[in-house]
Amino acid sequence: MDQVSPAGGEGLKRYMAILTGDKDTYQFYIISLFLSCLYTIFLFPIGFIGNILILVVNLNHRDKMTIPDLYFVNLAIADLILVADSLIEVFNLNESYYDIAILCTFMSLFLQVNMYSSIFFLTWMSFDRYVALASTVSSSPLRTMEHAKLSCSLIWGASILATLLPFTIVQTQHRGEVNFCFANVFEIQWLEVTIGFLVPFSVIGLCYSLIVRILMRAQKHRGLWPRRQKALRMIVVVVLVFFICWLPENVFISIQLLQGTANPLQRSGTTLWHDYPLTGHIVNLAAFSNSCLNPIIYSFLGETFRDKLRLFVKRKASWSVLYRLCDHTQDLNYTFITDVAFNSAIKKTFL
Repeated sequence: MDQVSPAGGEGLKRYMAILTGDKDTYQFYIISLFLSCLYTIFLFPIGFIGNILILVVNLNHRDKMTIPDLYFVNLAIADLILVADSLIEVFNLNESYYDIAILCTFMSLFLQVNMYSSIFFLTWMSFDRYVALASTVSSSPLRTMEHAKLSCSLIWGASILATLLPFTIVQTQHRGEVNFCFANVFEIQWLEVTIGFLVPFSVIGLCYSLIVRILMRAQKHRGLWPRRQKALRMIVVVVLVFFICWLPENVFISIQLLQGTANPLQRSGTTLWHDYPLTGHIVNLAAFSNSCLNPIIYSFLGETFRDKLRLFVKRKASWSVLYRLCDHTQDLNYTFITDVAFNSAIKKTFL
């Protein structure tokens, strides 16, 4: 995500333009504010509550957690962090939050780690689904819970490494620059588009082309086709939604990078986010929307999760009824004991 602006007063300039009545800037501000409010009202609650619900339901059924469930739990953690951070980003219309270089760099690092983890988990889930379908034996040695946990740890480690290693190198090169922001380094943006979008989706495309071949063979056996079709439906939709949501931003960044390649002087000039702020704001909202939509896809298309959610709600309801019943029984017992004690005292007094 490169919606972070260069540090050094760009936010103040835009804010002054709004105050002085610049028509184009004012129009951008009103439309962007309207879109941000729509996102906050309709998508943010779904993403925030939905990802928390995925974590709570799955963690309450640890004994029934499958390998895909483990991957979705980790994906929900990354999405939840992105959704929580999105409230700052979508209302950063005058970009004043990032006039401070330290804040600009910190937010960029924070976003990149979780962005990389999301796409890496989706890529690995596609590979895992291919292995699951290609294996004729359900207990494949490649698909064990121990290997899945190790994979999750490696994915988080790779996400952190893909962010911190370039940051360390670039920070050393720009040491002493007061207004330097990690987000706007030309090489970092190329790295984000390459390993954060192009390479993962090439792997995903390869996995799904192989999966299609397997499904075409399974279609001959009508007993296997419906079961495998249901197993694939959720992960296919998740990947497609991720692609649709993140493609506009990566195209936007790529155009900026190609312009910088053709004319190196533009690298230190204004970015596309400053030249086309409304378009930049829309692609940022689309990127954040992915983390809000994943819980909906998971809930409606995942039969395993729906069953767990149903059981979780029943347990909570039964616990509530049981609590009220116990509380009512306790009151009755207390009343009974009090009456007995009172009657006993009367007998001792008058008899």
